[in-house]
Amino acid sequence: MGFKCGIVGLPNVGKSTLFNALTSTKNAQAANFPFCTIDPNIGVVNVPDKRLDELYQLSNSKKKINANITFVDIAGLVKGASKGEGLGNKFLSHIREVDAIVHLVRCFDSENIQHVNKVIDPIGDLETIKTEILLSDINQVEKKLHKNTKRKISEREIKLFEDVLKKLNKGEDINKYSDPEDQKILKEAGLISNKPYIIVANVDEKNVKSGNNYTKTLKEKYSEQKHVVICADIEEQITDLNDDEKISYMENIGLEKTGLNQLITTGYELLNLNTFFTSGPEESKAWTIRKNTNAQSAAGVIHTDFEKNFIRAETVSFVDFKKYGSAEKAKENGKMRIEGKDYLVNDGDVLFFRVNV
Repeated sequence: MGFKCGIVGLPNVGKSTLFNALTSTKNAQAANFPFCTIDPNIGVVNVPDKRLDELYQLSNSKKKINANITFVDIAGLVKGASKGEGLGNKFLSHIREVDAIVHLVRCFDSENIQHVNKVIDPIGDLETIKTEILLSDINQVEKKLHKNTKRKISEREIKLFEDVLKKLNKGEDINKYSDPEDQKILKEAGLISNKPYIIVANVDEKNVKSGNNYTKTLKEKYSEQKHVVICADIEEQITDLNDDEKISYMENIGLEKTGLNQLITTGYELLNLNTFFTSGPEESKAWTIRKNTNAQSAAGVIHTDFEKNFIRAETVSFVDFKKYGSAEKAKENGKMRIEGKDYLVNDGDVLFFRVNV
């Protein structure tokens, strides 16, 4: 399934620089003036996975197909966006379409790069964005409850939207609706406040390893959120390096993971995602699913007919596949399991689906 992350933030916090680095492109214009990005830039990135690399080699596959993540670089937001200031309406329409939000905040001082608010204040910046999103959602829900629109929605929807509106007006969390039908209604409504998000602090090179006072303040204020500290400039510098040069460079500055790898790992945790594999002579491929997905639903990620005509899944853990060198050898050693439709797929499972044809 993959997932889509929207990179958002105030103008000139480094969104386009980060986007270019993450996607290894120069698609996003990066410049020192507000609203440099007007239409969203979209980049699809392969998810690095050493397990897939090894399966590709072990199966002697003709093709290797990574899972992917889509990054969307969305226009800079300013105070008043919910009322159309800056590129507000355009910004908010684009952000409704992503699975998760990367809130990029500036956590470095520089006289050479102007800041829209003149002062470096990552908490203030983040609150500006969250407030505009909140106001936009209030407006969206009020439209749903308008007397002319109200006639077109069910009693259940009216009750739900009235409750959501109360919560939004109080600044309360709207992520706690556990009923699947409620969740579906809210998703279709295009609300943004209930989207999961990662706070990404953009620092300078000297603070990328340990962070600084700005990042510490952010973590204290938003202790329940997931945080990633990166240096967009460093990420851009390593874009054109080959693998050996990249490893050497990162070792020299004390970094264990690239910003891309940090974001992918954090994003998978945030959205409760797992990876399973299919592997054979034709191709080895990684597939992304939600945690606790059953085998029949996992088959549907490959093709809807696989889900409809599912018989069973022959399952080998990646560890056993690697240990014995192939699915056949793992089977000979009693490590292949026959699983039914209700089996919950584990991260790293190598699956062979049997279906009616």
